[in-house]
Amino acid sequence: MNIPVETLLIWAVVGAVAGFLAGVIVKGGGFGLIGDIVVGILGAFVGGWLLPRLGVHLGGMSAIAATIVSATIGAVVLLLVLRLVRRA
Repeated sequence: MNIPVETLLIWAVVGAVAGFLAGVIVKGGGFGLIGDIVVGILGAFVGGWLLPRLGVHLGGMSAIAATIVSATIGAVVLLLVLRLVRRA
C-alpha cells in the first residue's frame, strides 16, 4: 500500500481536531495529543460506519467539515465506550 504523505498529514490533522473536540465534549475523556489523534482517526472510522447506518448524511457542508463532524461524532462514541470499559 502506497499512501501519499499528504494523505497521512490530512488524516493526522483531522484526527487531532476530532480527537480534541471529542475530548472537550466528553469531559475527562482526553488522552493527550497523540492519544487524541489516534482516537480521532479511529473515530473517523466509527463515524463513517455508524452515521450512514443511522440514516445521517452530512450533505450541505464542505467535505472537510463533514469529515471532521463525522470523525468527532465517532470519536465521542468511542470515548464513551472506552469510559464504560475503563469503569468496568
